Amino acid sequence: MNEDKTKKIMVDMSATLIHHGHIRLLKKASKYGKVIVALVTDQEIKKNKGYMPEMNYSQRKEIIQSIRYVNRVVPSKFILNDKFLNKFKINFLVHGNDNKNKINKKRLLIFKRTNNISSTILRKRAVKYLK
Repeated sequence: MNEDKTKKIMVDMSATLIHHGHIRLLKKASKYGKVIVALVTDQEIKKNKGYMPEMNYSQRKEIIQSIRYVNRVVPSKFILNDKFLNKFKINFLVHGNDNKNKINKKRLLIFKRTNNISSTILRKRAVKYLK
């Protein structure tokens, strides 16, 4: 698909530990339009994943905003719905194939996750090296 900067594309992420899978997803999403990242707040990560992230929301936001494929970063809950997408006039939500968001399927673009990488994998690897 050709780049269409009139479309608004949302990518939701926790980005607790930034990695190349995040960059690949954002790069791919940018081919569909202007990218707005819905970055999950610290409290939502704690509530849904059971831990506080290694970097707080403002630190994660600073990193995400510096990525050239990203036009804007907004705070979000862990699960998004159509009302949230409407608030930012989003055309499509881009997500990995583990999507749990409650939005109209016509607004959803699913991309395959990058193999063998996630913040969870990085976290487990770091803990293993500390032992």
